[in-house]
Amino acid sequence: MRARYSNNLAAAGQHGGAVKSALLFVGGLALLVVAALGVGGYLAWREASSPGPSRQATTILLEPGSSVSKIAGQLQDAEIIRYAELFTVIVRLRRAENDLKAGEYSIPAHASIMNVIEILIDGKSILHYFTAPEGLTAAQILRLIDADEVLTGDTTLEPPEGELLPETYAFTRGESRDDMIRRMMKAQDAAIDELWPARATELPFSTADEAIILASIVEKETALAEERRQVAAVFVNRLKRRMRLESDPTIIYGLTQGEPLGRGLRQSELRAETPYNTYVISGLPPTPIANPGRASIEAVLNPADTDDIFFVADGTGGHVFASNLRDHLANVAKWRRIERERGQGG
Repeated sequence: MRARYSNNLAAAGQHGGAVKSALLFVGGLALLVVAALGVGGYLAWREASSPGPSRQATTILLEPGSSVSKIAGQLQDAEIIRYAELFTVIVRLRRAENDLKAGEYSIPAHASIMNVIEILIDGKSILHYFTAPEGLTAAQILRLIDADEVLTGDTTLEPPEGELLPETYAFTRGESRDDMIRRMMKAQDAAIDELWPARATELPFSTADEAIILASIVEKETALAEERRQVAAVFVNRLKRRMRLESDPTIIYGLTQGEPLGRGLRQSELRAETPYNTYVISGLPPTPIANPGRASIEAVLNPADTDDIFFVADGTGGHVFASNLRDHLANVAKWRRIERERGQGG
């Protein structure tokens, strides 16, 4: 992508003509002596240390493999410096030809040539950020990656469901979309490698893949951080008792591959025999139904210590839990009243 340059240009100082003359004079090998001892060298050094012409911060993109002279030309064209020749001279005097780093930089207003050289040697490129929210499917995350205007290249990778770790990733301009996908997959592998050894004992699953499947269900069932371990405990307890999970999001995934259904589930869909209908199948569905965040993975590996095996919405965005059917049915009745009251109020 092309860098966007500021079009502001400050007038050159009165000594600009003298600097230009000095640069023409101090050519070739004589440059080293004159720069160190001569009047021309003094004027050139003074210019290199003086405020530059730009009146505001300027963004510039330096491509990998750019020569010093090409970088100098870009800086002059962007009106960050006045004299490309002087920039080249100073870089060579410092023997820093191989120290200038490619990248996207924000050069402060009125930065001197010396300031610019230090910025490019330091190599701190502008950081951009890509955020993948928890609970999205792989297809939904790929759409976000495709829509990012800074990432480059086409998306050619198709990661399996549940293998991307949702979080915010910092990157520099030039990173490809496939590189971002690889980073997200490696981040998920690293999270599992860290969390799996510290899992609770006697969990009703034996592999990390199964943990990710259950974590994806927890992720879709609650958006409240304080509920994750309790929701995880309900599903863990149900699996231990060989009860069906009965999770609505699993049915939706089987119908739409995780896209919003846009309506409530029908009774026929609750009874349909599909691999993802946890009202019908026993145990876990065959794959994750979304990409769970780190907190949901932690929750299923270390669920809350509770006997609860039911939960239902409480009308406030959270859930109410129960360890027996009688209490659960009472909670469901309360939720149905709330639904009716809301319907009447609408």
